[in-house]
Amino acid sequence: MNFFEHQAAARRSSTRLVVLFSLAVLGVVAAVDLVAWFVIGANATVLVWCSVLTLLVIGLGSLYRLSSLGRGGESIALEMGGEPVPEDSADPDLRRFRNVVEEMTIASGVPMPRLYVLEHDAGINAFAAGYSPSDAVVAVTRGALERLNRDELQGVVAHEFSHILNGDMRLNLRLVGVLFGISMIALIGRKVLHFGVLGGRGRGRGSGAVFVVVAAVAALVVGWIGLFFARMIRAGISRSRERLADASAVQFTRQTAGLAGALKKIAGLPDGSHLVAAGDAEEISHMLFGEGLQFGGLFGRMLSTHPPLLERIRVLDPSFNNAALDTLARRWMDRPPHGLDEDLALGLHEGLPLPVAASDQALDEQQMSQRVGQPDIDSYRYADAIVAGIPDPLRAVAADRERVMPLVLGLLLDERAQIADKQLFAVGARMGKSVALELDQMRDALHGLHPMLRLPLAALAFPVLRRRPRPELELFLDAANAMVFADGNVSLFEYCLGRLLTVQLRESLDPSRYARTGRRKPAKLQAEIATLLAVVADAGHRDAALARRAYIAGMQRILPNHIRPYSVPARGVLALEDVWLPLDALDPLAKRLLVEAIALAIGHDGRITVAESELLRTVCGVLHCPLPPMLAQA
Repeated sequence: MNFFEHQAAARRSSTRLVVLFSLAVLGVVAAVDLVAWFVIGANATVLVWCSVLTLLVIGLGSLYRLSSLGRGGESIALEMGGEPVPEDSADPDLRRFRNVVEEMTIASGVPMPRLYVLEHDAGINAFAAGYSPSDAVVAVTRGALERLNRDELQGVVAHEFSHILNGDMRLNLRLVGVLFGISMIALIGRKVLHFGVLGGRGRGRGSGAVFVVVAAVAALVVGWIGLFFARMIRAGISRSRERLADASAVQFTRQTAGLAGALKKIAGLPDGSHLVAAGDAEEISHMLFGEGLQFGGLFGRMLSTHPPLLERIRVLDPSFNNAALDTLARRWMDRPPHGLDEDLALGLHEGLPLPVAASDQALDEQQMSQRVGQPDIDSYRYADAIVAGIPDPLRAVAADRERVMPLVLGLLLDERAQIADKQLFAVGARMGKSVALELDQMRDALHGLHPMLRLPLAALAFPVLRRRPRPELELFLDAANAMVFADGNVSLFEYCLGRLLTVQLRESLDPSRYARTGRRKPAKLQAEIATLLAVVADAGHRDAALARRAYIAGMQRILPNHIRPYSVPARGVLALEDVWLPLDALDPLAKRLLVEAIALAIGHDGRITVAESELLRTVCGVLHCPLPPMLAQA
């Protein structure tokens, strides 16, 4: 499946989750009514009230848990005891982790996620969490950082990025909230038994205490049914998606040894993938790279959220068997592996610089739609080249929480001195003279930056930028908007950077608000599609006749029976402000047609320029269709 089919499948899984949850709720309500009937008798009024109260407990529990996850991926990372990975860490394991994720970010076209480490867990595990790529976090255990070499760590990170790209994160987060509700009765029974009876051992030995014990035990029994359903739902939804994530990770990295090596170490090391020091591992068990809990026997395998380890390994390495696993386990018992030592022995490195240059190239629309959300080995090589091409001083500023805002604003600074002075004044009026002065001091370094490195630098700065307080980010967006309009003329790059910043920061501030999958059809959005394609065609073709033909080619792809006359909007690129929300609500498979239509319009003249490439990445970014780097490297 490609990216758009994955998104459609994720939406169907959400529908399946609703159905399974409804069945589980009915099962819990029936169990409560059965207990009430056994204790009180066949009293219809009592049974109705028991049903209503049970539904209230489940509903309020789910709503409470979903509300507590309003901050998105960061909520889960902090609850699990995760510690943020410093941007300027001197720890070689953390630096290697950040480098791998930076390359994956640029290669896949998604915003850079926040990074966390579970410092006190020696098992090899990881998870990605969030409502959308803009609020995503990727967390790994300290055991993963210490035990895995770079290829293996890349395989694990690629597995987690596949969850980001395939829409699994949003489903997984909703699963946490929804299933909390049907686990509430067991939680209530456990708390009542612990605090009401065991907490007061010497008191309340009369009939009241007996009633409390009976009620608590009954709640635990009924609650166990809810827990059983919750585990079954997690297992049923998670297992197939974990197989898919393994396959996607191999497709991303174009090699099986890294991911297979990580799984072999989980199978062969005593700590495996189990989480001991983290928070409630069962609640997020479906989000983890490997099993976070240890279940035994047939019943345990039924409730497992992941396919058996040996099965996952054999898909990647068919020759692997139990004997090979025993050999590795004995070797690691004597000398546990260390990832950095293996990197040195295997000659792995942090990436050799490759020359970066923009070049014209033909654009195949179907190939491009297949590439959305599907980075390959060329994407990683290109990402490696991009990261290496960004000057070290600018990368250091991008990781500096105090200087990151002037850096990103500096990408909008005009090369004309008169316009730049207006922009600096606008920034100083909104954010203070110190920010404007810092921005001015970066002028030369940023003007010397290769055009193809501007958006990637902003992508690397994004996770640091979003750590600023909300009021500062609002001022920052206002200042960026003022810089864009300082000369009364909005260039293509100014619009692209400003729009990406606005979308990604707004989504990171209110992640749950923007968590949605569209259902609209192209025929209902003809005007918006025509506006987008007209702007794209006009931006890439100086000749009006060529632009018209490019526009018609795009319209024939997505609306063959509803082609509107070609007309460049009077507001130019600013006309796109009216189309983003409706077009983002398109059905995932309709978005694929739209991306192909845009590619046809851009590539109609057989070439793609730097400006068109930036517009293409912006359109895909705003429509949540992450696009890997497309231009060839020299």
